Amino acid sequence: MGGMIEYQANGGKAQGYLARPAAGGTGKGVIVLQEYWGLVPHIQDICDRFAKEGYTALAPDLFDGTVTKNPDEAFRLLMALNIDEMAKKLSGSVAALHAHGATGKVGIVGFCMGGQLALYAATAQPDAYGAVVDFYGIHPKVAPDYAALKAPVLGFFAEQDGFVTPAAGREIKAHVDKAGGRMDIHVYPGQHAFFNDTRPEVYDKASADDAWHKTLAFFAANL
Repeated sequence: MGGMIEYQANGGKAQGYLARPAAGGTGKGVIVLQEYWGLVPHIQDICDRFAKEGYTALAPDLFDGTVTKNPDEAFRLLMALNIDEMAKKLSGSVAALHAHGATGKVGIVGFCMGGQLALYAATAQPDAYGAVVDFYGIHPKVAPDYAALKAPVLGFFAEQDGFVTPAAGREIKAHVDKAGGRMDIHVYPGQHAFFNDTRPEVYDKASADDAWHKTLAFFAANL
């Protein structure tokens, strides 16, 4: 349904996977942010799923073509991520969605590393985003300025997640609440990355399906 595109990113160039509705409409725009494995087929599939629901979805390639299945290499890529360059790619992603016909404020959803980056994006460019979804977000070098947040947030966490514990999710909610924002969280049974259906060792279909439906309802209500 989608394919790779190149777009402008604040004076530079970036690439990403763009999926558009098949019915000819463009719908609202959604940015999909990758886990630390890179822009893998799983993330592209999520864009396709959004497109089937009527959204124009773009997953920026934050690692510039590098993908891995090795956890140690993935963590190295996460820690080496240039936050300033990443911010330019995210800003450019908003403009790219609008250039491809998306209207109004966009939604943003991220997974693992991407979940924390979704929060960061919505605080760095608060007027661009109408809704934020954080799937078990983590990045030790990224500290969002929650006082700048304008969009409502939906967060998903897992009971057996040793990387982003339910307590960490409640701490994020406390920061958002203290800053005057709104965040709802849901804690599912299972492990970190329970949404990733390409990883059978952690995938939880019931939880993933419920989180997907909640995400769609959240975007429908706020975009």
